Parts: sequence; C-alpha cells; structure tokens
Amino acid sequence: MSFGTPKPERLIERILQIATNPGDLVLDSFLGSGTTAAVAHKMGRRYIGIEMGDHARTHCAPRLQKVIDGEQGGISGSAGWKSGGGFRFYRLGPPVFDEEGHIRQDIRFPVLAAHVWFSETDRPWDGSGDSPLLGIEDGRAHALLYNGILGDKRPGGGNVLTRATLALIREDIAKLAPGFDGPLTVYGERSRLTPATLDRERITFKQTPYDVKARA
Repeated sequence: MSFGTPKPERLIERILQIATNPGDLVLDSFLGSGTTAAVAHKMGRRYIGIEMGDHARTHCAPRLQKVIDGEQGGISGSAGWKSGGGFRFYRLGPPVFDEEGHIRQDIRFPVLAAHVWFSETDRPWDGSGDSPLLGIEDGRAHALLYNGILGDKRPGGGNVLTRATLALIREDIAKLAPGFDGPLTVYGERSRLTPATLDRERITFKQTPYDVKARA
C-alpha cells in the first residue's frame, strides 16, 4: 500500500512543539502511515493511534518498531533520537452495544466477559471463557452467567443465579484461590436467591442487560 499524501515528520514535529509538552498524550484517530505516532515517540510524547485498515498491522506497527530500534530518518537527527521505548498494539473486538445502548443479541460470552471485567476492575481480561468465574481482583471475585456458559442453553437456564449455579462458581473460586472468602459480584439474567441469602453470602447481584453499562 502507498500513501498519496503522507505527512512529513518535520510538519508534525512543529505542530507537536507548539501544541504539546513532553509526556503529553497525542491522539491520531486516522493513523494512516503512522507518521504522527512515529514523531510523537521520538519527541517523548505518549500517543494513541486508531486505524481501521489492515495497514495498521502491515505498515504502522513495523514503522514504530523501526523507530524503537533507532531508525534515523525524518526528525531523528534534530530530535536527538537514538532508540528505545515501546508500544502496545490492540485489535478491537465487535461492539458490545448497539446504537441504542443495548447489548447486542449476537454477543458471545468472552466479549461480554471482557467488557464486564474491565468495567469492574479497569483492567483487561485475560480469561479463557470456559467458566462463569471471570477472576479475582482487589479481594473481590467477579462472575458472569450469560449465553449458556454452564452448558445449559435453555432460556434462562444457566444464566440465573441459583444455589446450584452459585455452588459451581464457588468451586471455581476454590480452584483459583483456595481459602478465598471475599465478596462476590455476579452478573446474570435474574437471581433466585433471597436478599438475606445474598447478604449472608456477600454477593452483589447485577442484572443483565440493565446493569451492564456502556462506558464513555
């Protein structure tokens, strides 16, 4: 792929000199060939680049890796750039919510699990999606009953918090963290446990889809 009007590094350097300070965060919503990110890296700025095209992988990421390795093109000389630093490359999954803010009907368990986990912990989820238990963070366990994760795909079957589904979650908690006795947050279609039982078991129940929030 070629870019008809690539931005010269010196132009971006001048813009960043005027508008930013070292350590500031630079956003390029249309990353293109990656020039803005490359210049920001060399100038000691943090940056976020967004690109829908496949060249995010074939062009932008390799270009930034060359910058990290110490390439000497563009503003490298004037900026005194040598080498170093790093970046993270993320591929976004399908959107969880539709245009009206409702959970999409075709969302699979791992996608919603990742959203719920991040909403609760502010951390990316690295689970396997084979258990309703999403993990334990800061002394609290988090679980999601959704989309037949327990193998019961009847309407409402495995998506309801009951004594049976709670026992399965507790079993997974015991495997992950033997002796854990902290609080538990459970997302599900509904709960058949009484408020007194939830309180005794230190469970916060959140109902899907109503308590699953889209984050701005």
